Amino acid sequence: MQFLPVLSGVFTGVLVLSNVLASKMVQIGPFVFDGGTLLFPLSYIFGDVLTEVYGYRQSRKVIWTGFFMLLIMTVNIWIVGALPAEASWTAQEAYDAILMLMPRIALASAVGYFVGEYSNSVVLSALKVRMGGKSLWVRTIGSTLVGEALDSFLFVAIAFGGVYETGVLVIMGMSNYLFKTAIEVCFTPLTYLAINFIKKTEKIDVYDRGERYNPLPI
Repeated sequence: MQFLPVLSGVFTGVLVLSNVLASKMVQIGPFVFDGGTLLFPLSYIFGDVLTEVYGYRQSRKVIWTGFFMLLIMTVNIWIVGALPAEASWTAQEAYDAILMLMPRIALASAVGYFVGEYSNSVVLSALKVRMGGKSLWVRTIGSTLVGEALDSFLFVAIAFGGVYETGVLVIMGMSNYLFKTAIEVCFTPLTYLAINFIKKTEKIDVYDRGERYNPLPI
């Protein structure tokens, strides 16, 4: 499993970085979304690769690793923000305005991410067994349609509920969902290449027959 540590590291890095970027709101035409939306869909693509090649159990370990790293990041940002600033450092207000929003954003992301990634892995894994490993694009896109829907709307509701009007939240949720799903569709050819290359190199292709899909990390 020579690629598993690399995929796990990149997956976790993308997850953490997308949460930092989520502190800025972006508008492109009628679409409104947080900055993390540009990067976050890659975590689902890596999740698809992990589940398709190594199976649900290995993917579950990586999902929990990302979850704990989100918690560690959030706690440390809060601790550093709460510590007294050195007298000549004048950026405390900027730190508070941007990074001290992170605890709520990270909580929203952690909930949305865990529910979404868990659903994504379960759907992809179950479809692989049911379809006998055929039609990979159905599994990757189908699992994303489910996972990203749960992720996007949970994240928006928890992170920005009460901050923006309901209409803006709906637009934000739909923008997130459509953008993330579109990225998954566009990256499908690359996902195919990555999965086929890793399967061939690793000589592994796990089918989760009889899997109970326990969400716990053990």
